[in-house]
Amino acid sequence: MTPSTPRGTQVSHIGIAVEALADSLPFFRDILGLSEVDLEDADGARIIGFNAGEALVELLEAGDEKSPIARFLAKQGPGIHHICFSVDDLDATLERCRRAGIQLIDPQPRIGAEGKRIAFLHPKSTGGVLIELSDH
Repeated sequence: MTPSTPRGTQVSHIGIAVEALADSLPFFRDILGLSEVDLEDADGARIIGFNAGEALVELLEAGDEKSPIARFLAKQGPGIHHICFSVDDLDATLERCRRAGIQLIDPQPRIGAEGKRIAFLHPKSTGGVLIELSDH
């Protein structure tokens, strides 16, 4: 495999928890004019994505009452659930997090909604924001 040129850390997507995709879809599609992106459901959530420049907006609806999105909605209601940053080297970034004492939700990367390797960082270690890291 040929090594890729480093791209640096970039915002990959913003995940927004919603009560119902059907109710939220018209604002992003019809009012803002964002184009839909096919995404697979993941982690017990139904997901619709939209192109927003270099990043995506992901609308996340609980597909399972025990899913992280269902728990988030029950506790906090609809809103921004997480911000995902794509990084050049996910394993090295996670190691830097470990050395810095950042609490990892996912100690090892796993496969996420776009088929990319991902890992979440606990909001207690990141200023109250749930952070997802992914490979480019």
